[in-house]
Amino acid sequence: MHKSALYALQRTLPIMAGFFPLGIAWGILMAEAGYGWLWTGLTSVTVFAGSLQFLMLTFFAGGVPVVTMIVMALLLNSRHITYGLSFIESFRRYGPWKYFLIYSLSDENYSLLCAFRPQPGTDERTVNVLSSALVVLYWVAFTSLGAALGRLITLDTTGLDFALTALFVVILLDQMRGAPTLLPAGIAAFSAILCLLIFGPAGFILPSLVITVAALLVLRPRLARATAEAGE
Repeated sequence: MHKSALYALQRTLPIMAGFFPLGIAWGILMAEAGYGWLWTGLTSVTVFAGSLQFLMLTFFAGGVPVVTMIVMALLLNSRHITYGLSFIESFRRYGPWKYFLIYSLSDENYSLLCAFRPQPGTDERTVNVLSSALVVLYWVAFTSLGAALGRLITLDTTGLDFALTALFVVILLDQMRGAPTLLPAGIAAFSAILCLLIFGPAGFILPSLVITVAALLVLRPRLARATAEAGE
């Protein structure tokens, strides 16, 4: 147990380092919106989706319709369906702990599950459960700490919400670097600009997503050929 716990801690330290600035930033923004550390921590436990939690603040402040929020949450986190499908058989071996692993299957925990390498004296199930628990703990603790600091320390938070934009830009650039074709990114950019001009900042997201998904479905054969050619 001791070796498994130590191994879980070691492999989650890089995630802790990444969660620290993002969690603190979101907690401060929650404090600015009028929420205390308890509500912030509770939200992190129940939602546990960093990008969606940042978007929640934007949605609430901008008066975005509830339907748009629901669709955005579904589309933004739809990748987790694929994550879960790839571990259906593996999770059966965890007994009741499989429900916790399902709940905590974030991008970070998925990468840890995929990258597990056996170490002498450690148990795979113990390591994976503890690693997932630590990742959840880091996020809840740092967001709660950020909310507490936001209440105690008066500071100018102008531009702090740009952390989400920066996060998505980095993810986008990383995806574009390894993508076999830039066509999906081009379609998304075109539909976003078009819908922004037509519907304005408050209502462009949902129609832009619909146009992008429809275009990608139509062009699916072409995209599949590009992916196959890139893999050769």
